Amino acid sequence: MLLLCMIGMVCMLLTGCGMTEEKTEKVRDLEFTVVGEDRQPEELKKILEEKKTEEFKMTYTDQEYLYICVGYGEQSTGGYSIAVNELYLTENAIYVDTNLIGPSQEEKEKPGASYPYIVLKTEYQELSVIFD
Repeated sequence: MLLLCMIGMVCMLLTGCGMTEEKTEKVRDLEFTVVGEDRQPEELKKILEEKKTEEFKMTYTDQEYLYICVGYGEQSTGGYSIAVNELYLTENAIYVDTNLIGPSQEEKEKPGASYPYIVLKTEYQELSVIFD
């Protein structure tokens, strides 16, 4: 009897694990706008100013739009740019993938730190954002 109970519990555990699989299939790409500092909400600007020296990944919403922010922390020179590889919607999340692109050789030789970050503005969604 004990053996049957243990087998039943193992079967339930194995079945339960399979049910928690996340659906990551793309439903559609999301349209977005890269928002410069002059067009960011004031509260968001303050948050970004505090976080910019370290790497960060965060979201901000004003209930009308969703702002997805990715920062790469302090860099020793300027001239960096950020590419948005993907921003898409799945059944249960928003996926975003960005990439930091290094400066040209000329920019590397100029002294002075920079704090590259990007702010993406898209339609408001009550979903988790997954950063790749």
